[in-house]
Amino acid sequence: MIQVLQLILALSFLVVIHEFGHFFFARLFKVRVEKFYMFFNPRISLVRAKRFAGRWHVRFFAPNVEPAAVELRDELTGEVRKDEKGNTLYRPMTDSELQALPEDDWRRYPDNTEWGIGWVPFGGYCSIAGMVDETKSSTDLPSEPQSWEFRSKNVWQRLCIISGGILVNFVAALIIFGQILFWWGTDSMPLRNVDTGLYYSELLLEEGFRQQDKILSVNGEEPESLADVVQWLIIDKKQDVLVLRGTDTVALTMSPDLGNRYLAFQNDFDRQEREKARKDPSYTKFRFALISEYVPFVIDSVIPGTAAEQAGLLPDDRILAVNGTPTGCDILVNRELRKHPCDSVTLLVLRGEEQLACRAFLGDHCTLGCFTRSKYTFFTTEHRDYGFFESIPAGVAYGWDMLTAYVRQFRLVFSKEGVQSLGGFGAIGSMFPSAWNWYWFWYMTAYLSLILAFMNFLPIPALDGGYILFLLFEIFTGRQPSDKFLERANTVGFVLLLLLLVFANGNDLFKYFFG
Repeated sequence: MIQVLQLILALSFLVVIHEFGHFFFARLFKVRVEKFYMFFNPRISLVRAKRFAGRWHVRFFAPNVEPAAVELRDELTGEVRKDEKGNTLYRPMTDSELQALPEDDWRRYPDNTEWGIGWVPFGGYCSIAGMVDETKSSTDLPSEPQSWEFRSKNVWQRLCIISGGILVNFVAALIIFGQILFWWGTDSMPLRNVDTGLYYSELLLEEGFRQQDKILSVNGEEPESLADVVQWLIIDKKQDVLVLRGTDTVALTMSPDLGNRYLAFQNDFDRQEREKARKDPSYTKFRFALISEYVPFVIDSVIPGTAAEQAGLLPDDRILAVNGTPTGCDILVNRELRKHPCDSVTLLVLRGEEQLACRAFLGDHCTLGCFTRSKYTFFTTEHRDYGFFESIPAGVAYGWDMLTAYVRQFRLVFSKEGVQSLGGFGAIGSMFPSAWNWYWFWYMTAYLSLILAFMNFLPIPALDGGYILFLLFEIFTGRQPSDKFLERANTVGFVLLLLLLVFANGNDLFKYFFG
């Protein structure tokens, strides 16, 4: 539930500031913004508010306000006009018709924006007058553009209004990253300080690595962190790796399809973990790690009444083997323990200079019941604090690096393995920690803001990038696409996005129920 709450808060915040970007530029160029809503509100709204007659008017759980429009009639016959599909055409009320409405009728004040919260917790919208979007079709627009409409503005003003949401999401991410650096600083563990070597997944073992190899360089460049190694091998497709194995220097060459194999390996690992969790609800799922530090399993404290206490384990004990299988690091210890649910195991323990054997009975969770020493106690770490003004350019640089890395890895989506790894809200929610943590909440919010900015920039109709594409076409050709064309393009784009949404979230459900 904490993960769900963090996801809802983060996405709600990002949607609101995204739509505010459109709102700001629309009002800057004197375009009416009819409605500004968080979430969608078919038929009724949880809350709607509008300021007129010198005060705010608020309604709760109220039906939506009817559009300020009347049926469009033929000037000669007086008959109601319809489009080619038989739908009734409408026109905006004239000023005299608006003034004839009761003073408490919200439609009488079209210059003022209606603010609200819908009841469908998915996205939100900013309804801009004279713009064909998800809130209105071409038949909802008057025949002649009005001065306060989006379509009456020049192409550069319209481009600013459309780009406003992307711009705000991008800038917000940079600001949040800067504030994270200001409040928390950075803690890093340079790879050169990990003197015990590294732990490699089976995938990298197949590529020629051996446990506790130390990576010296990738394509001739020394990596600063594990994140550098993963990015260079998986995203940038660098292949030449130099490692230190004992006292020998060994050159390795990675497979050219390592990125796709990584996704396939990760999908298979996650499937196996979900299958174990379905068979045993008490099972704790593990996350797949391509590469990690080789951290000894050293006990920090023992939880009373657990297998560790009953086995006589003490703080500072180091586990060297489980049932005779050598376990030089914490990952190997946990892997061996997971093989023996509700069973007893023999542990080879190093206590001071003495080695001794302990017998421990494991429960359903396959854990000993102890806390281990953090990896940061074994290796030298580096902490850096940032002043307020120093954090601004540092946040910009950090956010830009994050965005470029995401764009480079986006190509992996267009593969069989990438499609299988697509996820919806469930996958996004799982990225948040299960316990509330302000650092990770704001970090994930900034990261999602970058993703939202990038995804909206894609030239897909119904997204901001689709509108930008049509506006660029107008700039270079001098021809403006018709409202009817925009409506049809938006319909196609909306259907494609809906199908993608259904597929991604269906993928989450399939993985959860069927693996």
